[in-house]
Amino acid sequence: MTIPPETGTVDAPSAEPTTAKTIHSADGRPLRDNNDPRNKQRQGNGQGNQPRRDRRDVHGWVVLDKPIGMTSTQAVAVVKRLFQAKRAGHAGTLDPLASGGLPIALGEATKTVPFVMDGRKRYRFTVTWGEERDTDDTEGRVVETSDSRPDAAAVRALLPQFTGRIEQTPPRYSAIKVQGERAYDLARDGEVVELQPRPVEIHELTLVDQPDTDHSVFEAECGKGTYVRALARDMGRLLGCYGHISALRRTLVGPFTENDMIPLEQLEALCNRAASGEGSLADALLPVETALDDIPALAVTRADAARLHRGQAVLLRGRDAPNSSGTVYVTVAGRLLALAEIGNGELIPKRVFNLTGLTASSGRNERD
Repeated sequence: MTIPPETGTVDAPSAEPTTAKTIHSADGRPLRDNNDPRNKQRQGNGQGNQPRRDRRDVHGWVVLDKPIGMTSTQAVAVVKRLFQAKRAGHAGTLDPLASGGLPIALGEATKTVPFVMDGRKRYRFTVTWGEERDTDDTEGRVVETSDSRPDAAAVRALLPQFTGRIEQTPPRYSAIKVQGERAYDLARDGEVVELQPRPVEIHELTLVDQPDTDHSVFEAECGKGTYVRALARDMGRLLGCYGHISALRRTLVGPFTENDMIPLEQLEALCNRAASGEGSLADALLPVETALDDIPALAVTRADAARLHRGQAVLLRGRDAPNSSGTVYVTVAGRLLALAEIGNGELIPKRVFNLTGLTASSGRNERD
């Protein structure tokens, strides 16, 4: 496995648009010139303004159980503000319609985002039959209708066609770029968006419930780039009844499961307690290396760690030298140091971590 290219660290790298007006800074405070002396001391002026809180180094993962109606961009901004973090990003957009796991990387964890985005994802979703919509979910306008409804046997018989490596045409309202423009922007402007099919991997697709003739509930485990909305659209077309997503929940993203998720209300309560001296924000963090569960770990000496930290390669020799090649994450004294590549008897650093600041509490290094 080779290390993916650095995706860059941005405040909220989301493919989705947000309709909220930009009237606040990225950390949620009203915009104001940094040189304004009023930012430094606001106490006792009777105007209700508060001093701007300094951002700090926070490193780790927060797996937010995103509520329905919130964009991924908004979720990242909220978590970043709660932790007063300098850097934040997420590992895979989750539609506003959807709930569930949105892994948010803080600080040095942003360097491991590609490993999570390349992992498997699991969804539980409901398809409403009888209508196809231009967005392929309930938020769009109806473009096709049918009085036909599939029974459970017909639905199950169809599923093998959507399992394995298949060709899938993304929804018109998606973040894919067409001649430099996002497809959803072109679609909203009324332009005809023609997207080309592309290969995706669907590892498992199961019908888990058929509560009535209008609805079917599925679970799917799929690889990077799969659109569940497109699954609903394509199944409806083949069944001759049309369909769209009416409920969607993500239950797994890479190494993160539902056990790792924290609801927004619980996270806010924890942050409020930490601000008053009760508890610690570290209790809400998972370690940076949690994203690297599928990558071998390699411990090195402090002398070798110093070389790697300077960006220098280390010779691997002796009977304990690994025989394998490829990507490893390097630790020193049990602490994450770098992502590196083994090749030609050398350990070559590719991403070096600086975990000075707030990190996950020691108890969270062993997940339940």
